[in-house]
Amino acid sequence: MLALEGLRLEQGAFALKADLTVATGAIVALIGPSGAGKSTLLAAIAGFLKPVAGRVLWDGVDLGGLAPGERPVAMLFQEGNLFPHLSVAENIGLALTPRLRLSEAERARVAEVLGRVGLDGLGDRLPGDLSGGQQSRAALARVLLQDRPLVLLDEPFAALGPGLRDEMLALTAEVLGGAGRTLLLVSHEPREAARIAGETIFVAGGRAEAPAPTEALLADPPPALREYLGG
Repeated sequence: MLALEGLRLEQGAFALKADLTVATGAIVALIGPSGAGKSTLLAAIAGFLKPVAGRVLWDGVDLGGLAPGERPVAMLFQEGNLFPHLSVAENIGLALTPRLRLSEAERARVAEVLGRVGLDGLGDRLPGDLSGGQQSRAALARVLLQDRPLVLLDEPFAALGPGLRDEMLALTAEVLGGAGRTLLLVSHEPREAARIAGETIFVAGGRAEAPAPTEALLADPPPALREYLGG
């Protein structure tokens, strides 16, 4: 379980509070206006931003003293963060080792995840040789290979067209959902939240609200969310 206890984040004049829990294995969307702090909240959970107060806990363990790489967290950004000079297989293999030479067993694991995300046989290509959707699949494969229990997705498919974005959301839920993984997905699109997230955290006015069932929340939104949705 992820717990944010009395969390307060500050960046200049901006401040965000959060006091909530997310159940293990849940897929939870974070929605709210631009600049409300959705990505800031993920940065704090991942260890890139130090809270001014409060704690981030995973299964009761305070993550505050751990560097980002030591946390049980994998993160997928909008850019995908693929190195253009490395092959797709090497980019994905970085989830296993910083060495550019993979062992036979490591290459087999990379090939397996490439197949799971629909990139069979494309491991030798450079990222620039792939379409935008294929690059997103490669970035997703690296997160899958990291095999961390908490996955943070910061609008990873925002640059894709609506149809391809829906396809990638479905693939994300298929390959990362279950297996005890907890997913937090930042999105500006309530439709995306409704598509894959059982619960949604609304972030606005300097506060991240506790997760609420997505369907019920969007069907009868509180005033601040109704204003954001334009209703």
